[in-house]
Amino acid sequence: MDKVADATANRLNGEVQMSDETAAAANQSEPRTEAKTAQKRQRSAVAFAYIDLEDVMAVAAAIHTHVGTGDCDEHQLAAWLSKSQKSSGFRILLSTARLFGLLETDGSGRSKLAPLGRMAVDPTQAREAKAKAFLTVPLYSVVFEKYKGGVLPPPAALEREIVQIGVAEKQKHTARLVLERSAQYAGFSEHGKDRLVMPGISPDSRTESTEPPNPNRSGGSGGGNGKDPLILALIEKLPATGAEWPVEDQALWLQMAAMAFRMAYGAKKQIEIKVAGGSS
Repeated sequence: MDKVADATANRLNGEVQMSDETAAAANQSEPRTEAKTAQKRQRSAVAFAYIDLEDVMAVAAAIHTHVGTGDCDEHQLAAWLSKSQKSSGFRILLSTARLFGLLETDGSGRSKLAPLGRMAVDPTQAREAKAKAFLTVPLYSVVFEKYKGGVLPPPAALEREIVQIGVAEKQKHTARLVLERSAQYAGFSEHGKDRLVMPGISPDSRTESTEPPNPNRSGGSGGGNGKDPLILALIEKLPATGAEWPVEDQALWLQMAAMAFRMAYGAKKQIEIKVAGGSS
């Protein structure tokens, strides 16, 4: 896993999905307005992963093994993963774990498992958690919604489609490969690598909470006060109030939320989200 993460890190050129620290360093190194404009043109408009879900699961496993539901400092987590705290590979690994909805990090840099991460390390809920983690990534959610029930196009055509969705041209190959590996690990390729099929989740694989009833808490089982982990992960992705958030990104978030509602509550009809003046 270390080789994969480090090799991936070497391919990055300061585009999307950089950690805050890496992004800040990149901005400081741009001496000219022309360079800033060129980098902005190359930056992807949709979030995707540079490290596949299987490798990112090592982060959740390390936290679960050492502190359970507790939190830890970055230097602790880096040591558990046999990585340097200041390495780009470690930063990208943490960023990707957050992207998949497995990890939460507070303002002081301490990390803990998100509700979806706690599901993922539970053998009785891991299958469901992996499927939800896969769909938490915006690019994967869009591709799944577009091609579910059908056949994926050949690699070259899929890469062109990925670019149309918003991935930078230079990153399309990496984005496709990681998508395919993550889909296979999450169970979406069980009926063939040329299609994405939601893995079946047996009711017997889900466990009820053993905590005593709390009259002040919403019903349901699992973490997050009985709320669906995918919905909680989406809420975590909301930007701060007052922050700049393009309307296209808002529509994408709403589309993902609509999909999460269907998964969590079931619905025969589909919610349609559009940007006024054009389709999203």
